[in-house]
Amino acid sequence: MKNGLTSLEAWKALDKHYQDVKRITIKELFRQDTIRGNSLNLSAEGIYFDYSKHRITGKTLGLLFKLARERGLETKRNAMFSGEKINITEHRSVLHIALRAPKGSTIMVDGVNVVDQVHEVLEKMTDFAGKIRSGEWSGFTGKPIRNIVNIGIGGSDLGPVMAYEALKHYSKRELTFRFVSNIDGSDFAEAVHDLNPEETLFIVASKTFTTLETMTNAHTARSWTLNKLSDEAAIGRHFVALSTNEKEVAKFGIDTKNMFGFWDWVGGRYSMTSAIGLSTMIAIGPEHYYEMLAGFHKMDEHFRTAPLEKNIPVIMALLNVWYNNFFNAQTQAVLPYENYLKRFPAYLQQMTMESTGKYITLDGQKVDYQTGPVYWGEPGTNGQHSFYQLIHQGTKLIPCDFIGFKESLHNLPPHQDYLMANMIAQGEALAFGKTAEDVRNEGVDEKLIPHKVFEGNRPSSTFFLDKLSPVNLGKLVAMYEHSVFVQGVIWNVNPFDQMGVELGKVLAQNIISEIQQEPKPARHDSSTNALIHFYLK
Repeated sequence: MKNGLTSLEAWKALDKHYQDVKRITIKELFRQDTIRGNSLNLSAEGIYFDYSKHRITGKTLGLLFKLARERGLETKRNAMFSGEKINITEHRSVLHIALRAPKGSTIMVDGVNVVDQVHEVLEKMTDFAGKIRSGEWSGFTGKPIRNIVNIGIGGSDLGPVMAYEALKHYSKRELTFRFVSNIDGSDFAEAVHDLNPEETLFIVASKTFTTLETMTNAHTARSWTLNKLSDEAAIGRHFVALSTNEKEVAKFGIDTKNMFGFWDWVGGRYSMTSAIGLSTMIAIGPEHYYEMLAGFHKMDEHFRTAPLEKNIPVIMALLNVWYNNFFNAQTQAVLPYENYLKRFPAYLQQMTMESTGKYITLDGQKVDYQTGPVYWGEPGTNGQHSFYQLIHQGTKLIPCDFIGFKESLHNLPPHQDYLMANMIAQGEALAFGKTAEDVRNEGVDEKLIPHKVFEGNRPSSTFFLDKLSPVNLGKLVAMYEHSVFVQGVIWNVNPFDQMGVELGKVLAQNIISEIQQEPKPARHDSSTNALIHFYLK
């Protein structure tokens, strides 16, 4: 085959094995092995991972691990952790793992220990966050900062928003946090609607300080601030930058001493523990922030050192490949049973789909197999009264990840018992369903029986942790990061570039110039020209 994956012996064996097992149900697998639920699970780093409710056998797992080894997973994993330039399309190292490496660690890139650089920025962030939280940093008129508005887009927004919502319980409630990303002016207008410019700090997150959406919002924020404070000198007290472009930062009016840098070996969707996490550190405090970093590092080490057969991200990824490439599943649902994780699925959408949404392999060939699935989800139990109908009785196979916690952050009995009972019940219902005989025995009218039958045989994983804490959030995010890496290795795509986002940006710049300037040449297709004409008419 074109690029080798489907010609591998392990792939061919999996394809043959799929033909043998595709009609075996989860119910039958549990009937054959009555202790299956006690064996197909894994506990590591405080995460209990139950993968027994999948359409797999021991042979399936063995063949999937063989595939991973034939793809060189262990070697490529080591290459990433050692700082090799595995992002070959951009000739960069991939070292988000360095962002949470303990002080004193060594990871070399081009002769420089990048861990030392990381901790220099962390110390600068810690100092600044402390000044905001204590009130030592004041606005231009002397009033303390009470409102923090993060302006970014993509990874510069989704990570900070998700982390703030997830760890809101640990945040300093006297401070208000808002997040602006959309170039739609409504986003900015609503974010600052009830804020006082004298008490508001803007964090502008753009590596190049040229990102269209971010800088448009940043300049609007600048005008909003000066409309009240009138003095250009105020910008230096009400704006800080997360960037590497000193020239543009200074031109904007921000003191470059208040610029927090990062590196080209940090991709946007993997950057929430870089300087992009400044708003998170201000919200939850440096101590909790370092606990979160420790959680990331624990999962990094688990992924780096655990054998494939005992490795949570590896098993997650291989199950994803199994359904994506052999069962032709199109999507993956992520269903956290914790309302604080309401933005977690949206965060994972970027991490996964920007990473594995590729049809070109590392060696420039077009794939002849399916790559990245669509990730989506909402918190339980809300989703149960929304889209679970399709998961249970629809025609599409949708593998699910359930994420639950043994303890609530609030002492409100019996809420947590009801919540976890629902999560556990959903996995049971998806796997085992309900037969026509079961329904008939309930005395249901014969005409309604087909409507009340649940076929079951719908796969799911369940992840249990003790409670949602900074350290456990770090573990969860890193767990999915490394799962994405493994999928990229199997499919032989680069999960660390995102060239597919570029074309639309370029075309938008062309259309902006045509909308705002005369003359306006009709140099597009007839549909695009008509849309521009309609907008201007």
